[in-house]
Amino acid sequence: MSIKQINHCELPLFPLSSHVLPGGILPLRIFEARYLRMLKESYQRDVAFGMCMLDANGKESDNSHILTIGTLVEVCDFEKLDDGQLGITLKGLRPFNINSIHTEDDGLRIGNITFLETWPDSSLPEHLQHLVERLQELYLNYPDLAALYTAPEWNNASWLAQRWLEVLPLSPKQKQTLLQSNNAQPCIEFLHKSFT
Repeated sequence: MSIKQINHCELPLFPLSSHVLPGGILPLRIFEARYLRMLKESYQRDVAFGMCMLDANGKESDNSHILTIGTLVEVCDFEKLDDGQLGITLKGLRPFNINSIHTEDDGLRIGNITFLETWPDSSLPEHLQHLVERLQELYLNYPDLAALYTAPEWNNASWLAQRWLEVLPLSPKQKQTLLQSNNAQPCIEFLHKSFT
């Protein structure tokens, strides 16, 4: 059974200051030995891994620096970079909640996780089109970011809300609060208030 179809499992965790949510695309450089091992084993075993947000007030010693809501990701592209490092491109698949974490000898974290429901697709009301326009403006200013999305779902409120959450300069804990909802509506309302 594919990991995309089960509800509960253990996943290698990749905590990072950059954020990717379901439907999102994230290019990264990989150089730490533990994450190179994670990628190798992920490829060999045909399993995905989890991206997590960091809590600046947490401690690495007890893994409290890793916030509980993460995203199952898969590698959709990779390349060897000019400096010899590995470049990968990740695609966000499903949200999950971390129940517990244990740390392996090389520092790689393994999370016992339960998958959460992905936000359902929903149409963006006409009076909220300014949220689309603002994100389009952002993408014009950052063409490398825009190039990641060849088929943007501008009028899908769930897709739009998650792209905003990936780039907004909110604290990870603020993002986690919005992600606790089972749909995009609270996030869309927050965005609307923020931009009016």
